[in-house]
Amino acid sequence: MTDSRGKFESQSNLPDADFRWASVLITDDDASNRDILTRGLTRLGCKVLQAENGREALDLLRSVEIDLVLLDIIMPEIGGFAVLEQIRSDPSLRAIPVIVISAVDDMSSVVHAFELGAEDYLPKPCHQILLRARVGASLERRQLRAQEEAEREQSDRLLLNVLPAAVAERLKEDQGPIADYIEDATVLFADLVNFTALGEQLAAADLVGLLGTVFSAFDELAAERGVEKIKTIGDAYMAVAGVPTLRPDNAAVMGELALALQAALKRLNATHGWALEARIGMATGPLVAGVIGQQKFSYDLWGDTVNTAARMESHGVPGRIQVTEATYRRLSSRFQFEPRGRIDVKGKGILETYFLTGAIDDDT
Repeated sequence: MTDSRGKFESQSNLPDADFRWASVLITDDDASNRDILTRGLTRLGCKVLQAENGREALDLLRSVEIDLVLLDIIMPEIGGFAVLEQIRSDPSLRAIPVIVISAVDDMSSVVHAFELGAEDYLPKPCHQILLRARVGASLERRQLRAQEEAEREQSDRLLLNVLPAAVAERLKEDQGPIADYIEDATVLFADLVNFTALGEQLAAADLVGLLGTVFSAFDELAAERGVEKIKTIGDAYMAVAGVPTLRPDNAAVMGELALALQAALKRLNATHGWALEARIGMATGPLVAGVIGQQKFSYDLWGDTVNTAARMESHGVPGRIQVTEATYRRLSSRFQFEPRGRIDVKGKGILETYFLTGAIDDDT
């Protein structure tokens, strides 16, 4: 039988596929069957592992990365159907394709194998050409699924770069337009003072590098506190606390962030020899948050609270953190403030504002 099968192979005009990336596990209690299958798979370039029974196969599957399983049904200790059930019930293994190769060829066994999740079923003895065709097709599907999964993961990563995680999940579930009214949140704007003049003195690469260094430091501080960065606009940085996940301490955590941004700028100035300052403005209150765009998504904020926070920054003082009276009232027991008094704010009229100067010592 082996000789006639070898002759059958030599007469084939099918080109040898190249699956050197693939690891295939042969599970069969018959050593001669394992050897025959191994020779066929080796011609495909596969790395072949062997298991004499179901228990050994499961141990290998949980310790070695496997791309395809060739599985006999009747084996000692744990039979093929039981192995297949365990593979499909284990989240770490269920994606591995399984081809059942068995001398049991009654229709009920074939149907049961497919019901348990087998990808294919081949009878024994198995012609090498048929084996190569079925194995090759399974491995190609496996590779295609892996590529699709990698593309999905890359797409998800890109989506998370522009959208909060909770919003990205809602967008993937296609729940329609995403627009939320948030009753209580705190918005921060930070603008680098005199950056336009500084930019005229720097080469383009140096300018972008400086902004990248500053805003990367800001991003890290915001992420540590669970504050959501919304966007950068030129040399301005915008963030919000309490969106999209509501949190009652949104004003306090934003106060901590504002002070941390000031400290970070001082460290960067000392390290790089810069003389950067930032005007920082904060406002607390209701707003609307949502996603706009079809091809390039943008998560943004709208409302009077957002406009007021922007005005707190633009009407602020370099190196200071200016906040509204509403924000001051929320934070006065935890932070130190300096009254600025009443100022005329464009589009808002006369407002009472305060400068946030530090946190109150816990021991006081």
